[in-house]
Amino acid sequence: MDRKRKWVLSSGALLVIFLGHMTTALEVPLDLPQPPTITHQSPKDFIIDPRENILIYCEAKGKPHPSFSWTRNGTHFDVEKDSKVLMKPSSGTLVIDISGEKAEAYEGVYQCTARNERGTAVSNNIIIRQSRSPLWSKERNEAIMVQVGVSLVLRCRPPAGLPPPIIFWMDNNFQRLPQNTRVSQALNGDLYFSNVLLDDTRNDYICYARFPHTQTIQQKQPITVKVLDMDAINETVAAMYNYTNDLFVDSPSGERRPSFMAPLGKSSTQMALRGGVLELECIAEGLPTPEVSWYKESGDLPSSRMSFHNFQKTLKIADVMEADAGDYRCTAKNSLGSAHHIIKVNVKAAPFWISAPRNLILAPMETGILTCRVNGDPKPKITWSVNGVPIENSPKDVSRKVEDDTVILSDVQTGSSAVYQCNASNEFGYLLANAFVNVLAEAPRVLTPPNNVYQVITNNPALLDCASFGSPIPTITWFKDSQTSILNRDPYMIHNNGTLEINVAQPLNSGKYTCIASNNLGTKENHVYLEVKEPTRILAQPEYMVVQRNRKAVFECKVKHDPTLIPTMTWLKDNGELPDDERFVVDTDSLTIKDVTEEDEGTYTCVMNTTLDQDSASAMLTVVEEPDPPTDLELTDQRDRSVQLTWIPGDEHNSPTQKFLVQYEDLLHQAGVWHNLTEVEGTKTTAHLDLSPYVYYSFRVLAMNHVGHSQPSQPSRQYRTNPAAPAENPTDVQGVGTEHNNLVISWKELTGLQSNGPGLQYKVNWRQKVVEEDWSSETVANASKYVVSGTPTFVPYEVKVQAVNDYGNGPAPETVVGYSGEDVPMSAPESVQVLVQNGTLAEVHWEPVLTPMVRGGLQGYKVTYWRERSLHQAEGQQGEQQVLAFSGNRSEGRLPGLQPYSLYTLNIRVVNGKGEGPPSPNQNFETPEGIPGPPSFLRIKNPNMDSLTLEWGPPQDNNGRLTGYTLKYQPVNNSNELGPMEEMTFPANETTITLANLKYSTRYKFYFNAKTIKGSGPTITEEAVTIMDEAFIQQPIVDVVKVGPIGPAFTNVNSSVVGEEGAVISWEYFGPDKNVYVEYIVENSKEDWTKEFVNGSSGSQTYLIKGLKPGTSYRVRVVVKDHSEATIHSTEELVITLPAMKSNQVDLATQGWFIGLMCAIALLILVLLIVCFIKRNKGGKYPVKEKEDAHQDPEIQPMKEDDGTFGEYSDTEDHKPLKGSRTPSNGTVKRDDSDDSLVDYGEGGDGQFNEDGSFIGQYSGKKEKDTHEGNESSEAPSPVNAMNSFV
Repeated sequence: MDRKRKWVLSSGALLVIFLGHMTTALEVPLDLPQPPTITHQSPKDFIIDPRENILIYCEAKGKPHPSFSWTRNGTHFDVEKDSKVLMKPSSGTLVIDISGEKAEAYEGVYQCTARNERGTAVSNNIIIRQSRSPLWSKERNEAIMVQVGVSLVLRCRPPAGLPPPIIFWMDNNFQRLPQNTRVSQALNGDLYFSNVLLDDTRNDYICYARFPHTQTIQQKQPITVKVLDMDAINETVAAMYNYTNDLFVDSPSGERRPSFMAPLGKSSTQMALRGGVLELECIAEGLPTPEVSWYKESGDLPSSRMSFHNFQKTLKIADVMEADAGDYRCTAKNSLGSAHHIIKVNVKAAPFWISAPRNLILAPMETGILTCRVNGDPKPKITWSVNGVPIENSPKDVSRKVEDDTVILSDVQTGSSAVYQCNASNEFGYLLANAFVNVLAEAPRVLTPPNNVYQVITNNPALLDCASFGSPIPTITWFKDSQTSILNRDPYMIHNNGTLEINVAQPLNSGKYTCIASNNLGTKENHVYLEVKEPTRILAQPEYMVVQRNRKAVFECKVKHDPTLIPTMTWLKDNGELPDDERFVVDTDSLTIKDVTEEDEGTYTCVMNTTLDQDSASAMLTVVEEPDPPTDLELTDQRDRSVQLTWIPGDEHNSPTQKFLVQYEDLLHQAGVWHNLTEVEGTKTTAHLDLSPYVYYSFRVLAMNHVGHSQPSQPSRQYRTNPAAPAENPTDVQGVGTEHNNLVISWKELTGLQSNGPGLQYKVNWRQKVVEEDWSSETVANASKYVVSGTPTFVPYEVKVQAVNDYGNGPAPETVVGYSGEDVPMSAPESVQVLVQNGTLAEVHWEPVLTPMVRGGLQGYKVTYWRERSLHQAEGQQGEQQVLAFSGNRSEGRLPGLQPYSLYTLNIRVVNGKGEGPPSPNQNFETPEGIPGPPSFLRIKNPNMDSLTLEWGPPQDNNGRLTGYTLKYQPVNNSNELGPMEEMTFPANETTITLANLKYSTRYKFYFNAKTIKGSGPTITEEAVTIMDEAFIQQPIVDVVKVGPIGPAFTNVNSSVVGEEGAVISWEYFGPDKNVYVEYIVENSKEDWTKEFVNGSSGSQTYLIKGLKPGTSYRVRVVVKDHSEATIHSTEELVITLPAMKSNQVDLATQGWFIGLMCAIALLILVLLIVCFIKRNKGGKYPVKEKEDAHQDPEIQPMKEDDGTFGEYSDTEDHKPLKGSRTPSNGTVKRDDSDDSLVDYGEGGDGQFNEDGSFIGQYSGKKEKDTHEGNESSEAPSPVNAMNSFV
């Protein structure tokens, strides 16, 4: 059944469709008898084009199919007698051929009748009229002369056409005449002038009428208008014109208050029909031209149906209602006053339906009612007809009762079927409706197709259709799935037409639904299916974006939807399609716009559609960029030292201007170079600029927003300022001597902008300070310094520099003190003394050099010192000189970092700006002894079970006379606990000692330092382990190479002792975990690490690795693992190399007995080969011979194909090993070039031989090999196989 399901969409949009089905008339299936029903007819008022055939529609349906007839002007119209008239087959539509005939011959009132055995239906009265476009009546239009300012009306008076023509005014060039508040066209086509102007003079005011049906245009004779200005005409001509007053349309007029040209008077009346269009018009004259406004006195204007036209002169109200009746006031107003006109509007109504009669389907003996309810103004008159005959003239029917607008049918019989007509009319029109009464007895049938599948979105209404037919009308019941209860409660509702509605559908409402239609003649059921889907939702909506031009914009749109629905994503720009541009890239859940431009701005909408619903989200894109440059620079308020600059900002490009930068160019002094002058807020467009004298200014402006700055504007016009005396003096004035007898006066020159005028020079003034003397001066130009020669050495001078130009001197300059040039100092410091504080620090004192002897600015003193030698040596190599500088006027200093027990030399110099003075005499001093440095090394050698040997070297720096060495040591157990400390001292001349009576297999820690009379020096430490037994006594020291660190929990990882097949590893571990392992692997091997567990306690530990191979390098590490065997800490890897050991084994190949045995075996093999050769030549037959004939190489296929045994000589029951095979001297089996071997046929890959040469291991199966592969070997049979053939 599922394969026959039909899929139907169900959503909120379909609610209107289904509810429409609920309210429409009951449809009778076309296979059942029914009276005629008019389905299509021409409009009541049918205007035809006389150039085309007349087509009058009349279509109807019924069972049996109805026949058609026509009446014309109330009498029967015999279609067959008129050759020009044709009725379409199976239709009542008339086609009238008017070729060669006048269309007006067929004008009239037509009515169509459709009848069958069950009744007669009639159409509306169709009035056929020919469209007409009559010619304009001939008339002669006299020229119209009017005075300026008066009002004027140009009458159109078009001919009456059918339908009425469309009026418009044009000139001789077919150009529409311009209209405005002063000149406008009225609804009747006349052209109104509220007041005329001289420009209104023309001779081609032409009124045109366009007739829409015939598409013809006719024109009125042109009208000439001449507008006269009376003030410009002399009095004589004026008097003449005044005398011939009939030539003028109106009297002379000046400014005046408004008055109405149409409609006239204070009030007027207008009627409108309900549902039509109401057009109210008020046209006023006056000077100045009045403005028109509208007001409804009895209520508000209907804003939703109202519109103004013709420059507010026409008020148009569409779809007129009774509430639109009332008084409408139009007001014309100008500066001199106002005028009012009231239009009283009456609303009438042609008949309109309240409830049209509907078809009735009745079973025999049922009762039905036909209702024809209408309204109108005046109240319509209602008449009834049966089968086209007035009901009062039709045969009497006792089951029928007429009460005004209602017909009641009681206990109808099978023959009571008929078509009833209701006609409602008043003076404004009529309504005609057909409604049949069909008496049937019919069992129920379901019209909805079976197995429809309705799909709906969660929380939307679901409407399951169950359209049915039957007479009597069937009762509809609904069931869901296998339930037996009728669905007639929340959330279900059954409509009158059988539709089941679920107002808010949920996923649990999905399933199979059954509707049952039943009446007294039977039942019929139908199954439909409902699927409630998840809604489509946009989870990540596009966001508002502000993007710079030429950048990239990305809008995201991530959607969730029902997985059974196929989604379609569409992107829109401003509710339209995206531009056809490769810059727009649409991905699954995003829209990317590359190289954004201003045209890309807008609103972007992501629309996700499925077959059932959609969701959308929008975001705006704003494109920003640098602003356009300002324009129209203008200089105003021009003064000697200031000017005001104004400009017009450029386009901001969606980013507000933050500031404007005003720049200037000095065309006189620095043409082409632009300087920043001032900044102005972005909201201002003017700047007050302070200027300097003697500058040829040109200005430009740049706009800045957060994107960047614009291009510069076009430069302003040049603005020159007048010269003036300098307003400032040079800056950075200095007086410094470069030689011992000069003074260099320097300054920073003024710029051209600062010069303020031509002829810029500098007046330099100087005099020696303290000494009473006049100022010396010199004026220079184009210079930034002046040299004064012949000055005393390093004396103070007062200096000042003043700017002057052709227009005067600058302000009084400031005085600056400078000094003439320096010379090197003449003497050295005296009374130098050295006070030694300790072995590394000394103080030096001196008497400062007198100021005159310094001959310059004192910078400080420089102490130079060096180490001559150690006091141990009579002679030594002088050390590198060291220099300490002491700034300022000092008389002492400290010398740190000295070496104890050494001889030093120093001298001192004074320093000024010119250089250093002569050194003081060298001063020697000695440093006392200090503590020695650490011993240079400590080695541990020859560890035994209870002893080991220590070697050491003296300190590199004795720092005095060594008095001896101190050794302390103590054992360390596995828990890192320290044992009792032992202490020993040794004289300074010893470098080795052997410690005895130590514990075996014990780790010891050693502390060693040197001593002088000043005390003990730093201690060095070392650790070692005594060995476990004698086998480890004479082992070489292991070479240890450290590789990069891995873990931080281990320290002091060492390999101190190795045995013949082992190594001792020591370490210190401080972690909390106890699963400690020693892992080792042969270096460069790809095998797994060998792992051995050790005690995981914290502190120092040792471990002996046994079973290592001599002459092999190993990588060793200590690791800590967690409960899952994952490594959590690891030491550095140690690479341990074990030296190769001398072998104590006897070389078998050099023994005489072995050589003799091998010779005997070789001789025996030779004899056997000779015997084999002889037997072959004699043609002897033996099993091995047969095998050799069958197989070229006995090694290639040593087994039978069927049971896998070796020829006839293998024991298949107990699989005894093959005897008689021998091995080479190295104990291995050599393969030939073939890939096959005995090893291939065993269970393992390591075949071995016993001492007697027999193969260990049994053959568990055979290895299949291709025949061609086995024949590739061309070697002769081996001696071993030859011997096997004799066993």
